[in-house]
This record gives sequence, structure tokens and C-alpha cells, in this order.
Amino acid sequence: MYRIGFDVGGTFTDFTAIDTTTGQTRHFKTSSTPDDPSEAIETGLRHFVEQVGLAPADFEFIGHGTTVATNMVIERRGVPTGLVTTRGCRDVLEIGRQTRPHLYDYAITKPLPLVDRYMALEVTERLDADGNVLKALDEAEVRAAAEAMRDAGMQAVAICFLHSYRDPVHEIRAAEIVREVLPNAYVSLSSEVLPEYREFERFSTTVINAYVGPRMDRYLARFAQRLHSLGMMTAPRTIHSNGGLMSVDTVRAFPVRTCLSGPAAGVVGAAQVAAASGHSNIVTFDVGGTSTDVSLVLEGRPAFTTSRLVADYPIRTPMLDINVIGAGGGSIAGLDDAGALKVGPRSAGAHPGPVAYGRGGTEPTTTDANLVLGRLSSDTLLSGRMTVDAEAARRAIDERIATPLGLSVEEAALGILRIAVANMGRAIRAVSTEKGHRLSDFALFSYGGAGPLFSAAVAKETGIQTVLVPAQPGTMCARGILLSDVSFDFVRTGVVTATVGAWDAIRSTFTGMTGEGIDWLAGEGVAEEGRSLTYVADARYDGQNHEVRVELPQGTQTDFATFMDGFRAAHRQEYGYDIDGRPVEVVNLRLSVKGPSTIRAESRHEVEPGDPLIGRRQVYFDGDWLETPIYRRARLAIGAPIAGPAIIQEMSSTTIVEPGFTAHIDMTGTMILEVSK
Repeated sequence: MYRIGFDVGGTFTDFTAIDTTTGQTRHFKTSSTPDDPSEAIETGLRHFVEQVGLAPADFEFIGHGTTVATNMVIERRGVPTGLVTTRGCRDVLEIGRQTRPHLYDYAITKPLPLVDRYMALEVTERLDADGNVLKALDEAEVRAAAEAMRDAGMQAVAICFLHSYRDPVHEIRAAEIVREVLPNAYVSLSSEVLPEYREFERFSTTVINAYVGPRMDRYLARFAQRLHSLGMMTAPRTIHSNGGLMSVDTVRAFPVRTCLSGPAAGVVGAAQVAAASGHSNIVTFDVGGTSTDVSLVLEGRPAFTTSRLVADYPIRTPMLDINVIGAGGGSIAGLDDAGALKVGPRSAGAHPGPVAYGRGGTEPTTTDANLVLGRLSSDTLLSGRMTVDAEAARRAIDERIATPLGLSVEEAALGILRIAVANMGRAIRAVSTEKGHRLSDFALFSYGGAGPLFSAAVAKETGIQTVLVPAQPGTMCARGILLSDVSFDFVRTGVVTATVGAWDAIRSTFTGMTGEGIDWLAGEGVAEEGRSLTYVADARYDGQNHEVRVELPQGTQTDFATFMDGFRAAHRQEYGYDIDGRPVEVVNLRLSVKGPSTIRAESRHEVEPGDPLIGRRQVYFDGDWLETPIYRRARLAIGAPIAGPAIIQEMSSTTIVEPGFTAHIDMTGTMILEVSK
């Protein structure tokens, strides 16, 4: 039997299949199809069925990661969406938080709300902050609002009442009325999507969930049809932003939870693969065609957060703390208004792609720069299945960068890469040194199709001494899907001062949430003996606006003193201090439930017969062309050292061993790059 995972990226769609009997893995990459991502999925699955010869009935698990929902928000391709809200709250999305991302940049504008103001309709209802009814729901007003949305052609409706996180009764009744009037509309309730206080973030998250819901539903339907056409009857699972898996039905209800689907899978896989190689502290470094995603893993555990921005719209949901920047293999290089060289965040994506791909691209990218400098060759991409035109890349860099700046083509190409590396270094420092961690304590775990091209240079830029490159790094996110657990997160808001007397009520709330979590796991088919539950309290000092995560090690049996010790330690880690004697408030209670994956990260390196040295070519490093050996990774012996400069090739990626580094393969098949002593 086989388990297969695939990740739909902006440039490539990656596949990893594992034989559950032998442990053998197979990898495949194909160009993404942005107009219909399920088309690339079918192409890859057909490769395994028709060319590899695997029987469709042999796939016992199908997992997928996707950025479909995220891209819909970025490109504003959702459906017409209406908002039903408490009287006086229609402008919550417009008002926001009154914060400026760059204080002195007067050119910055706020994104337009995803709901037009004329479709943000108020109704009479009101609960107080404790959930007591102050004004009953006016059902006639709800019906009139729904009729207005029907007449305006709304395809989705978000229902967001002010204090519904305390009691959802008004939202539930309003949803019943809306569904009567608009039976085909997609309806999202804030009390289901995000039952937390802070109305702006709750409204924004719920509106995004509704905005992308119908198109996400149609994408999933096409995806299911393509699986059935291939004879694959196994129900697929999708990875969500906290690094766990959920069923298609859960994705349909909460598509907003897939905003970091693919990148989260990569972090989960990276943590397990690195641990198998003896590294529990890593910075994950995932460079694809469009973006660079970085995250911190401390003592084997990925960092988590509860909020982020997607296209400047706030989303609040449990997720891995991943910093995403616009820097990848397709990042476009050009001159800004002042005539200075700039790289990204614009990307050539899959279509038209870099100039060298010959698909109509005219603007040079980092991939074109790597080709010009000899770091990539025309037979490198996808083991030669994808041909490239290095001369076209050279002309584009010459005309658009080198000649205007008075540089040689090589100097211009190297400048493109150095700027990209500097941008990547800043992203890494944002998740490490800016949060109190020393990068010298971490290894850089490099993956994605372009990650190993940049990892040695980024290590030098940030002062990291060790780089880990897994086998087939370009398909790491797909492999991570196979290593992910089935999981979901539950939350309750209840702002209360943490005291010995209040602690019993907090534990009682957790007990009630436990029942919900167990019911969800049972619905997902997770056996009782495989279930795990993690309890977290979001807490802060009295007078603060933001919270820190405090894990309760004994779950509902954790006592008050243990909680307080954990809070002070978490506060010191986040802010560098604690305040003895200051009252502490508990704001949110969170429960994460999991069912374990049956696949582990352990693997072995099987050496392919043949000479690992497959050629030599001139490669440009720091101002000089150096004769550089080219190796086939699969033929490298375990432990055999390779001194830089060197280039190590495989199907899904190319690793650059820069001068001053050495590389070797360890017992698990992971490549280790270290600064030469």
C-alpha cells in the first residue's frame, strides 16, 4: 500500500509517495496550473499510476497542501460577500485597529474591505460581555437583510455579532433565517470560525472564510472528481495552518484555516527529519518559486502564533509561526524609481516564469541569475525534463540590469543573488534573534526547489554554522504532509484574573472543551488509543494588550502554581522580563487535539551505483570563475566529505556548496553542510 502527499505551490506542484511496506519513497514535480490547481494534481497522480505503475486502489492515504484560499485573498478572486452584524458595528472592518505598518510612509493605503459597505447590514440584537441578552434578535430585520443580499447577488454571508463568542444563540438563529432566504449561499458564523473576543480580528477572519468558501468548495469538488476519474476512492485530507490534517468536510467549513497549508507541512516534516539527524533546534528555510518561508523549531517543537496578515487582512487562527517574504526562484529583479537594483516581491510564478523557461517571460529573475553564473545548467531542472535557455537569461540581465548600471553581466547577476540573500537573512532574524534566540544555537534546514541554491550564502549572511539539506528537498512540503497528524483546535474566550479561586472554573471550561475535542477526533476516525490533547492558556499581565501562550503540562489537572510558573517563563522568553506581584489575566483557553500519523521520518541513504562525479563546469563565486565539480547526490557515499566549491544535483533541487564549506551525507540521507574549520 502507498501513502501520497502533494503540495500545490505557486510555481510547481510537488509529490511524494511512500510504500508503507518497504519504506521506499518516490518523488515527482510538475508545473502548477494556477487557473485550475487540480489539473496539476491530476497530472502528478497520473504519473504515479500510468508511468510508475502504481494501482489506484493501493493508495490508502491521500494528503494535500494548498494555497488556493490564500491566493484568492491576495488576488481578490473570492465571491460577492455580505455581512450581517450588530447594529452599530457595520464599520468594524473599515475602522480596524488604526495602526500603521510603517509609521512615516504616507503612501501606504489600507486594503479595501472584502465586504462592500452597502452589503454590511445591521440588525437589532445585543449581548453583554458576559453573554446576557440585552436586546433580543429582531428576526424580521435579519430576514430583510437576507432578502437585500439575495437581490444584490451575494453568494456568501458572514454573520458576526458583537459578543457571540460568549453565546452563539443569536448567530445560530440568524443563520437559519439567512439559509431560508438564500438556500445556496455559503454562510459563516463568527461563533464557529473564531469564538474569541476582539471583534475586528474575528469579523475579518469570518468574512475571509465566507469570501473564499464557495470557490474553495468548487475547487475541492473538482479535485474529488479528478481522484475518482483515476479510480482513487480514498477520501483525501488537507493540511491546515497549525501543521495538522483535516477532512474535506472540515476544510469546506473552515477554508480560512488553510492559509499556510503547504508551508506548515514543510515545517512539520523539517522538524521530524532534522530530529532524525540529531538536530532539535533548527530554522526552517523553504524557498520556492514565489516566496521564502522561514520558521523556528526549538527543541523539536515548531513555534506557534494565533494571528497573521494575508494581503494585509488580519486572520486569527492557530497556526505555525511562519514568516513569508516575496523572495524565490521566480522573484523578478529590476531597477526601482531611484535606479537601484531591487529583487522581489513580484514573481514570475509558473506563467510566464523566468526568462530562461521560454514561456514569454521578459523580466530577469533569481533563477536566470543562477543560470548565468553557472550554478544551474540547462539539464538541471527536474533532471532534464525541463529545458531552459541560459542565453536568453543572459540577454535579459544584460539589457535590464547590467547595461543601465554599468556592470558586467556576471556582476549584475551576483548582485541579484546578494540582494535576495540579504532579504532572506532579514526574514530569518525576524523569527530568531528578534525573539531572543541566538542563531549560533540553530542549524539551517534548507528545502524547497530553490532553498539549497541559497542556503550556504544565507548561512554566511546570518552566522549559522550548519546547514541541513534533506533528500529531495524540493518535495519536502509534500513529504511533510505524510508526517503530519490529524488535528484541530478549539478556543474559548473568558477574560478572568488568574487566582487560586478562579482556577477551578478555568479547569472546568477545559473539561467541557475536552468533550468537544474527543467527539471531533471520533468523527475523523481517530482511534481512542492514538489521541493526544494539548492545553494552552493565553495570558497577560493586567494592563497589557497582548498575550503569551502558556502550555499546561498536566492538562486539566495542572494546578495554579504550575500555570503561574509557566506564564512567567513564557513572558521572560517573549519580552525578556517578568513582573513580580502584578496580577495576571487569562484571556483565551485553547485545546489542540491530535491523532498521530503512521509514518515517521526515519530513513536511510541507499547509494546508487556509479561515479558520483558527473562533470565539471565554470561557476562564478564572489568575483571569480572557478572550475567546480558536479556531483549526483544519489551516488554519494555516506560520510564522504566534499569540499566547496561544489554543486550537488538531484531531481527536485540543486545544492551549492560554496567555497569555505564542506558537505557530507549522514546515515539518514540528510546532507550536512558545515563551515570549514
